[in-house]
Amino acid sequence: MKEIYFDNSATTKISAKALEKYKIISETLYANPASLHKAGFNAEKEIDIARKTVMKALGAKNEKEIIFTSGGTESDNIAILGSVLARHREGKHIITSKTEHHAVLDCFKFLESRGYEVTYLNVDKTGIIDIEQLKNSVRDDTILISVMAMNNETGIVQPINQIKELAKNATLHTDAVQAFGKLDLIKINADLISVSAHKVHGPKGVGALYIKSGTKIKNTVFGGGQEWNLRSGTLNVPGICAFGCAVEELIAEFEYNNNKFTELYDYFVKRLTEIEDVVFNSYVQGNIINVSFVGIRGEVLLHYLEEKNIYISTGSACNAKSTKISYVLDAMNIDKTVAEGAVRISLSKYNSVDEIDCVVEEIKKGVELLRKFKRR
Repeated sequence: MKEIYFDNSATTKISAKALEKYKIISETLYANPASLHKAGFNAEKEIDIARKTVMKALGAKNEKEIIFTSGGTESDNIAILGSVLARHREGKHIITSKTEHHAVLDCFKFLESRGYEVTYLNVDKTGIIDIEQLKNSVRDDTILISVMAMNNETGIVQPINQIKELAKNATLHTDAVQAFGKLDLIKINADLISVSAHKVHGPKGVGALYIKSGTKIKNTVFGGGQEWNLRSGTLNVPGICAFGCAVEELIAEFEYNNNKFTELYDYFVKRLTEIEDVVFNSYVQGNIINVSFVGIRGEVLLHYLEEKNIYISTGSACNAKSTKISYVLDAMNIDKTVAEGAVRISLSKYNSVDEIDCVVEEIKKGVELLRKFKRR
C-alpha cells in the first residue's frame, strides 16, 4: 500500500514550489545577507521579499513587526521571555492556559521558578478557556497573557479577540502555529503572534514572530544584532525564502484549502461514526480530528496502522513518546479510558476522499482485530 499521511499537525510535506525555491537559493544566493558586498545584498533582497509576504499574511504594517526565527518554539520563547524581561518592573503576574504547547508551558514554569506568579486557566469540556476565571485573574500587575489560537491536539479555537478585550494593560501573546493557514490571522488582535514554516508546507527550522508596533520586548538572543537586535544569528536564507514561498501559496489558496478541509473533515467524521464505540474528543470543522476507540489504546492502533503505511498520531509530536494520557484531554476532563484510546488525525491540502476511505477501512479492521484480541 502506498503511504497515506494524516499527521499534518506534527509537520507537513514541503510544497514543490517551496522546495524548488530552497534549492535555487541554496545554490545561487549562499552569501551571508549581513555582508556588505553585492552577493550579501542580493541575499538580503530575497529575505526582504519573504518578509513582505509574511507581513501580508499576518497583517503587519511595517517590516520591523516581523522577525524570523528557527520555528514556533523559538518564537514562543522570544515572545514570552522577551516581553516579561521588558516589563518586569511593572508586575510579576502572568497568565496562560493549561492546554498550551510545551514551548509556552515550560517558559511559564521557568518564570514561575524565578518568582513570577502564574495563573493557569482551566478549560471547559470543549477545551475553551474559562473566561470568567480570566476576568477574575487579570490584575493591575498582570504583564503577560499567552493563549494559543488553535490547539495542536484538538483543533479547538480560542477567543483571542475577547481575551484581548479583557487583558487590560497586559501584553497578549498567541501561539498560532497550528492556526496559521486555517484562521485568518489578520483578524486576530494580539500583540505577539508565533508561526512556523513546517506547518504550512514550508521547510523545518524556520518560523516568524509578529511583534505589534509599540509592544515592549527585550532581546533574549545575543550576538550580531540581526532582526532588529531581537534575534541575533546568521539568517537561514534558503529556509526563509522557501517559507515566504509557502506563505505566498497559503495566501493564494486560503479559501480553497479551508473549504477542502471542511469537506474532508465532515466526510472523515461521517465515515468514522460507522465504527462501534467511537468517541470524538473535539468537534471543530478544520483539519484536526481527535477521536477515541473505546477499549483500544491509541498507540496500539497507531502502530497497527503504521504497518499499513498509514500515519497518524496519539497527540502532540513534542509529547508523542510519553506513556501518560494527553494533558490536554486531561484538562478537558475527558474520561481516562477514553483519553487512553485517543488518536489525532490531521489533514493537509494534499489529502483526498479516497485516502479517507482507505484509512477508515483499515481502522475498522484494526479496531475489530484488537478488540477480539483483548477479549481473549
